[in-house]
Amino acid sequence: MADEYKANDESDNYDKDLATGKKADKNSKVRKRIDDLLEKKRLREALDFSDDWEI
Repeated sequence: MADEYKANDESDNYDKDLATGKKADKNSKVRKRIDDLLEKKRLREALDFSDDWEI
């Protein structure tokens, strides 16, 4: 039972560590930008390999 209380306490601390306000907004924009760049890289690599396809 002590583990259950410890898990709840850890989740409370997690919420306290999350950014809020302008910092959270900036973090969200940064994550979106990273996701967009990774998707662009993935698509570019897929197109680069398309030269090897036999059509």
